[in-house]
Amino acid sequence: APAAFTDAEFYQKCFDPREYLKEFYVLSDSRGQPNALLMQSLRSLLKMFSLDGLTGDTLIDVGCGPTIYQLLSACERFQEIIALDYTDQNRRELERWLRNEAGAFDWSPVVKYVCELEGDREKWAEKEEKLRKKVKQVLKCDVTKANPVGPASLPPADCVVSTLCLEAACKDLATFRSALTNIGGLVKPGGHLVLLTVLGETYYAFNERVFSCLRLERADVEAAVTGAGFDVEFAEEQPYPAGDVRADFQAVLSLVARRRASAT
Repeated sequence: APAAFTDAEFYQKCFDPREYLKEFYVLSDSRGQPNALLMQSLRSLLKMFSLDGLTGDTLIDVGCGPTIYQLLSACERFQEIIALDYTDQNRRELERWLRNEAGAFDWSPVVKYVCELEGDREKWAEKEEKLRKKVKQVLKCDVTKANPVGPASLPPADCVVSTLCLEAACKDLATFRSALTNIGGLVKPGGHLVLLTVLGETYYAFNERVFSCLRLERADVEAAVTGAGFDVEFAEEQPYPAGDVRADFQAVLSLVARRRASAT
């Protein structure tokens, strides 16, 4: 584990989106081993975005990184998507894919896998086009600020999704709780929060860089979500086998919560 919390500036300086994508977002590695975490995450996201009522006009993705996997099922349920990330190079990498530029990361195997889960592998190109059309803005954000997109402002959204972001961005539980309140403020009353969070992780590593992670238990996440003004509607913990040296997490939590009508 890293000796110290790897803060936002460390990400800005040291996080290489291309290496990150190559390390964690290919469906099978060079030895032909399937990417269990990614496949499990895609199945969990499909399950959550298929729940009753999880639909609407606007979806905000908080801490999108350079990835789109978290939006592949979501884009069937929402009309317009706003993607937020702190790190400039992550937003640039995402925009390369959105603009279909030469040299952008090839997500097609992942898109095909999701289409297969949804029942029609052949719809993958259509899904890519749909997602590219629906992502309307890619903006800088900082989850530790009361208004994460300040000085800009966004109208409250029907849903906020955040995958594998807050546990890396928050140095302690108090920061995690306030970050959840901050991103919860982007959701309209009655709207939803969709989280994919690793549990028990203290670090992840790639490209000879080590990034810190806040070690969370399921109860920590559920308490923070409730404290941010949401009622948990769905939560599922999937254990993860030990043995991957790139990260030390023990399980992945999928969670859906609904924002209470009043702020109490």
